[in-house]
Amino acid sequence: MDGQTRVRLDVAYDGTDFSGWAAQPDRRTVAGVLTDTLARILGAGTATGLTVAGRTDAGVHATGQVCHVDLPTPVWAQFGGSLLRRLAGLLPTDVRVRASTEVPADFDARFSATFRRYEYRVSDAPYGVEPLRRHEIIAWPRPLDLAVLNAAAAGLVGEHDFAAYCRRKENATTLREVTRLDWRRDPDGILVATVQADAFCQAMVRSLVGAMLVVGDGRRSVDWPAGLLRRQERASEVTVAPAHGLTLVAVGYPDDPAGYARRAELTRRLRLPAQS
Repeated sequence: MDGQTRVRLDVAYDGTDFSGWAAQPDRRTVAGVLTDTLARILGAGTATGLTVAGRTDAGVHATGQVCHVDLPTPVWAQFGGSLLRRLAGLLPTDVRVRASTEVPADFDARFSATFRRYEYRVSDAPYGVEPLRRHEIIAWPRPLDLAVLNAAAAGLVGEHDFAAYCRRKENATTLREVTRLDWRRDPDGILVATVQADAFCQAMVRSLVGAMLVVGDGRRSVDWPAGLLRRQERASEVTVAPAHGLTLVAVGYPDDPAGYARRAELTRRLRLPAQS
């Protein structure tokens, strides 16, 4: 766009003390803190059009969040080389901007994305969670069977209507394509679910995890989570897993920048007004 430069920001944050990503009156949010800090550096209203790949809920963390802003080209020329250092000096310690990169004007952090990838961490140790990791791992009171968790996960991969697992929004589709859903147990004993899809509706990842956990501890059958996909409305028996176990770890984009606009057009046609 004339006179403007689009800048991609790669962001990480500890969601513990944030009321989610989206700006809200009288609440501390990631977008609010980032907007205020950019204003202190560049001047109020200089950075415009803040757009994020995935609007995480309160308590959810990120190591691979992506957003973009538009800056007057002379401002980017002046501050581009020092923006990361300036942000590091002014942002609170629970949010970091890890990279700032000039991108084509048709890059859209939300609509150009090809996938979002989350990880969810669970401890089934009898003693719970190590104190230093209590903000990123949930404690599960029953032993979990890794093989059973993966068997349940397999039935949820693919393109489905995930209405049973979503908080429905008016005029928003609940059709999603889950391209990866699996569990691993790390050497420290922590169970990690990796969930990747083209996009997610609100509360979808934590609802999927909540459904799989009651299978993993033996209280539900392996085919129960997939069976819920036949529902046309949210399944009230699915418990949404706690927010603090969830981390947005990656957002994918076309390898060729020439594909940004094409991907954004496709996403808008299929998903608008989807909640990521």
